[in-house]
Amino acid sequence: MKITVNINEKLDDIEININCSQVTPRVENMIAMLRMINQQMVVTKDGENYLLDVSKIIYIEALERKTFVYVDKTIYESKLKLYEMEERLCQSGFFRVSKSCLVHLQFIQSIKNDVERKLRLTLKNGEQIMVSRQYADEIKRRLGVTK
Repeated sequence: MKITVNINEKLDDIEININCSQVTPRVENMIAMLRMINQQMVVTKDGENYLLDVSKIIYIEALERKTFVYVDKTIYESKLKLYEMEERLCQSGFFRVSKSCLVHLQFIQSIKNDVERKLRLTLKNGEQIMVSRQYADEIKRRLGVTK
């Protein structure tokens, strides 16, 4: 891979051009990472691609080697792995609550202690998500509910 940076003082905004012989999964991943910078990501539903604002994502879940993105009552799929999503979204208010789930903190409505030091989150869309013990103390701290 070759990276070239051209400085043009006449430009008002950053412009990125990708030159390649074909669009490979590696190129698609690079494009996905660049879109995350603008707080957008490409997701799919029923074979159609959508450009989604990250601020609208309620939570992200990994199931059976697939990554699902939940927005309101709609479920999309992403080509990115959960750990890749976490790396890109941790600065945008997302927090890992279990081995297979990231939650957008702004969509948490309430938090309740559950059995075995786990927590139960109720999201603004009414869904409930379990926080594993491993992440419980940190999410309490992030939400400001520590003793």
